[in-house]
Amino acid sequence: MTSATTNTVPENQRGDPWFDDGNIVLLSEDSSVAFRVHRDFLSRHSEVFKSMFELPQPPPDDIESLEGCQVVRMFDQPVELSNLIKALYDGTGPSSNERTLEQFLYTAGILRLSTKYFIPRLRNEAIRQLVHTWSNTLRGHDEMIELALKSPLVDDKSYPYVHPLHVLNLARENHVQIIIPSVLYFLSLYPLADLLKADHPKLKLDHPSAPSCQISPEDLQGYTLMFQHRIQLILDFVRRTCGERAAAPGCLKDGLCTKVFIRTSSRLSRTWKARTGPLHFMVQVQDEILENPDVCGPCRRGFRQDVTALRENTWKSLPVIVGLPSWAELEAIDLTRTSKNQ
Repeated sequence: MTSATTNTVPENQRGDPWFDDGNIVLLSEDSSVAFRVHRDFLSRHSEVFKSMFELPQPPPDDIESLEGCQVVRMFDQPVELSNLIKALYDGTGPSSNERTLEQFLYTAGILRLSTKYFIPRLRNEAIRQLVHTWSNTLRGHDEMIELALKSPLVDDKSYPYVHPLHVLNLARENHVQIIIPSVLYFLSLYPLADLLKADHPKLKLDHPSAPSCQISPEDLQGYTLMFQHRIQLILDFVRRTCGERAAAPGCLKDGLCTKVFIRTSSRLSRTWKARTGPLHFMVQVQDEILENPDVCGPCRRGFRQDVTALRENTWKSLPVIVGLPSWAELEAIDLTRTSKNQ
């Protein structure tokens, strides 16, 4: 890193940011990149840094220094350390306006280090960025599906451009629960054999901020519970909500509507696939019924009301299926409490 005679950091090893008036030098994990920053600034934003700097210091002759500043060796990737420091100085963190793979990797690094160094504001912003895609609301889920259907391929990958297993492992690594039910729901759309092989193109990320691509035993259980729940939802919807449906009070078609629902159920039972997402599937069937001229107005309205209620109850139950508290409790744990600590 330095010359024994000059004790300076070469220009090509000075990280971004590098402040000439800084009074401390942070060295990245492999000592390949140095960041000259301000001790008091880091202390103000991080309880971990504050505690670190308040520890009794060794004699001056025993303190490692560069550029006349005390050296603190950090066990962090240079790119993540750089992003964290810049986010602190610039006052900005992960942006909810971007939903690219690059933004996810940036968010992953910010979440990882803001959790490690207890920086509530940046951790909160990172969690909200993840929630912006892997939503805790049914409306957010629907918006994600709409984006997935209309967004173009990027490097032959569909939206969202990150694999849910990466997102799940990032959440587990940093003790974030609010996105886990949504992520497990989408993860359950993937065949288990493919997850165990971890050979999906979206899992082949070569980046220092990429989370693990291996599914843990804990999440294998959650995946299985969600997979079974999802299949049962589809079967119940096809057989009961559609196939066993009685005509609505005041039906105007004298029983014809019931026949339409029976035929629809029969067709759906033959055509649905193991990778079908029930929440979107219900919307598709609902729209089909609403556009069918053989179904009267009262039966259409009754079906739409029942589908709406079923989807809301389905979403409400997702955390419970995988052994987590309610959505409201998860929000209080990961977002409300974090905000109060800022």
